[in-house]
Amino acid sequence: MKPNTYRILALTPILLVVLFCREAWALQTHGGTEGVVVHQLAHIQYLGALGYLLWDIRRSAFAGVGWLYLQRFCLLMIVWNGIAFIGHFSQMSLAEGAIATDDCYLSSFLLLPVTFGKWVYYLTALDHLVITPALIFLFLAMRSFYRSLDTEKKEDE
Repeated sequence: MKPNTYRILALTPILLVVLFCREAWALQTHGGTEGVVVHQLAHIQYLGALGYLLWDIRRSAFAGVGWLYLQRFCLLMIVWNGIAFIGHFSQMSLAEGAIATDDCYLSSFLLLPVTFGKWVYYLTALDHLVITPALIFLFLAMRSFYRSLDTEKKEDE
């Protein structure tokens, strides 16, 4: 087969999904208490795994800018996990009528009076301000690792 045929075959599933997909809501609810407990435990486990990865990278003293970016990713993701963990607890502690969702889930508003619990919930809802730079650092680390392998490959030839 020609190279263009492979490209067409590779793009066919993506094209089918784009043409025939319907509404997709990116919201997952955790039914009952057990869902929240498992989700919170996953945050703790992920935080621990990132802490171990960060410790192991520093212990091994890897050289290169990619490893520095990976350390920054780990630090920011540890912070994000802590924020998300606290945010889930603060959301559970809010009264049932504390958030107005008249239009839909994406246009929710905290209702007055503002309490300490509502402030904690609001601040932890801004977790995207931490996770976005973390994912950028992960991208930079992976790109750096790829480029270093690419230059090693060219040197070997």
